[in-house]
Amino acid sequence: MLDNPVLISVLVLTVLSLLRVHVIFALLFAAMIAGLTAKLSLSETLSTLIGGMGGQAETALSYILLGVFAAMIAYSGITKILIDKLLAKKKQSKYVLLLMIAGLTCLSGTLIPVHIAFIPILIPPLLLFFNYLKMDRRAVASALTFGLKMPYIVIPVGYGIIFHGILAAEMKANGMPIAQSQIPLAMILPAAGMFVGLFIAIFFSYRKARAYEASQDQAFAEVSATNETAARRFQVRDFITIGAVVIALATQLIVGSMVLGALAGILVMFIGRIVTLNDGEQVVQDGVKLMGAIAFVMLIASGYATVLKETGAVSEMVGAVNSLVGDSKLLAAILLLLIGLLVTMGIGTSFGTVPILATVFVPLCIMMDFSPLATVALLGTAGALGDAGSPASDSTLGPTSGLNADGKHDHIWDTCVPTFMHYNIPLFVFGVTAALVL
Repeated sequence: MLDNPVLISVLVLTVLSLLRVHVIFALLFAAMIAGLTAKLSLSETLSTLIGGMGGQAETALSYILLGVFAAMIAYSGITKILIDKLLAKKKQSKYVLLLMIAGLTCLSGTLIPVHIAFIPILIPPLLLFFNYLKMDRRAVASALTFGLKMPYIVIPVGYGIIFHGILAAEMKANGMPIAQSQIPLAMILPAAGMFVGLFIAIFFSYRKARAYEASQDQAFAEVSATNETAARRFQVRDFITIGAVVIALATQLIVGSMVLGALAGILVMFIGRIVTLNDGEQVVQDGVKLMGAIAFVMLIASGYATVLKETGAVSEMVGAVNSLVGDSKLLAAILLLLIGLLVTMGIGTSFGTVPILATVFVPLCIMMDFSPLATVALLGTAGALGDAGSPASDSTLGPTSGLNADGKHDHIWDTCVPTFMHYNIPLFVFGVTAALVL
């Protein structure tokens, strides 16, 4: 078990990330280690990695297009209205503000399908306000990750439809069919665990003041200067922008494609002349800057997932679990979720982890006599575990892209470590509970 390529590779990835090695290099080194420990040659490992990068090609393209769409929304000026209202409230409670950020982020994966693309647009202008409030940015990172992750686990809208569809398809493919409409019921308890994590992060762990500015007077002066600028009023172009968002969401829900949804929103922005063709090149460049690096990380993570799958090490891990658990459902649930945590930490995407885990999880759950609801709770939680806290996850890369705009927020120690502690631990506990009670 200790010489398992997945275990060794993920440990290498974690150590390199904690040592502040860039996530792209950490993923590449971890993939090489996985291949070599599984007795694949270096050339075989590299070709498998490159070949597997296509597995997230659609996701990467959707991120680029959503980045362009988000840049267009920012270009329209509608986000300035929200920012102005937040900055105008000097006495705003930081707890209320954090809950508002969590709520707004929840919308980004459900009603407003821009996912993490909104973060580099909305968050950097608010950093001076966070400095003024002496707000610990780890709390903001926790609020953002909550909003990116919790909705797709349990809410069957937007990204939730995609995640639940993958769960239902993989359950059926591996011999335990379940209606997609039942999945939210199975995922209620794990989602409740995330609420517990958010509450602890905001009201206990990071409630103390943390200064990022050399002078508090400087932060106050910046906020005051912003308040003195004329507030932007609602205009016709804002209605067109809102219409573009609605059309993008409707297209995504009807067609089931984030790519087509983003393209529909972009087309409306051009037709409504929110962005002219002359400005199009600059806006596209801005969108690629917002999401290009994250999209590339997702491509490499997909290749890394393919290398892990090629080694067959996940099946070996589950086989070892089968020999250890005997008839104990509690022990089986704990060990299965530990495997899910390890695999997802390495891959960085719950959506890509589910197909890998399902091939071995579902047959084992059938042998252990878990119900379909309990099995999908285990599989869904195992996929979601590690998405928070993984250096290669969009749930951590997104918050860092906004909070580190001034170079004062570390990806690993200020985003990955806090979100790992506050979400993976309660997800684990509530996931095990769900498997035992359903």
